[in-house]
Amino acid sequence: MVFENKMITYGEPDDEEEEEEEEDMVDPLETIRAKCEETEHCVHYKERLETCEARVSGRSSTMEDCTEELFDFLHARDHCVAHKLFHKVK
Repeated sequence: MVFENKMITYGEPDDEEEEEEEEDMVDPLETIRAKCEETEHCVHYKERLETCEARVSGRSSTMEDCTEELFDFLHARDHCVAHKLFHKVK
C-alpha cells in the first residue's frame, strides 16, 4: 500500500517532459509528403484516385477496386519525396 502511494505521489516527471517534447517535433516525412501531394504530377494521380473512389462507392455491387490508381498515386508521391527527404536527414 505504501509503495502504491509513493507511485501516485511522486509520479515520473520525465514522462511529462518527454511528451511535451514529442508534441513539438514535426516529422519531416509528413511535411514533405504534403508538399509533394500538391505538385502537378501528384495532383493528376490523386484526381484519378478520387474519381475511381467516387465511381466504386457509387455502385452497390462491383468487382472493381482502385488498387491501380492508389499505387500510381503512392508511387508518384514517394518518387517526389525520395528526392527531397534525404537532404533533410542528418
